[in-house]
Amino acid sequence: MSLLARRWTLKRNCSLTPRQSAAVYALLCAASFGIALVFLVQGIWMVLAFALVEMTAVGMALLYYARHALDVETIVLDEGCLLVERWDAGRREEIRLDPYWTRILPPAPRERKLIELESHGRRVQLGAYVSEAMRTQVARELKQAIRSGLL
Repeated sequence: MSLLARRWTLKRNCSLTPRQSAAVYALLCAASFGIALVFLVQGIWMVLAFALVEMTAVGMALLYYARHALDVETIVLDEGCLLVERWDAGRREEIRLDPYWTRILPPAPRERKLIELESHGRRVQLGAYVSEAMRTQVARELKQAIRSGLL
């Protein structure tokens, strides 16, 4: 990548990392099962059953959150190459487009549409992790950067 390359990073706004999610889950389990144990000692076993169901549901939700917390889309405009790199639940996808032939379709206002890049019949949608205002700004900046690089 050259020094003149432009880069845009579109990522989720997540407050917990996957490691922090695991720590939160461990604390929740300790509290829930601790309370259930007190009731179990008194002979009320239904509380333990409920705690198991509850912590299973919370664990599944936190697992989904943790898998997608690091999702990101990166756009790099370099000399003769427009590179789109996506990380989704740990899977990486890389798409290379020719900036000279790439059309940028900005998101339609109030329709929650994504940015579309189209080149040689190939279409790429971007911006699923950011707000509508951010998608519009990135589309405008990308269009301007491509235009200024080609003149």
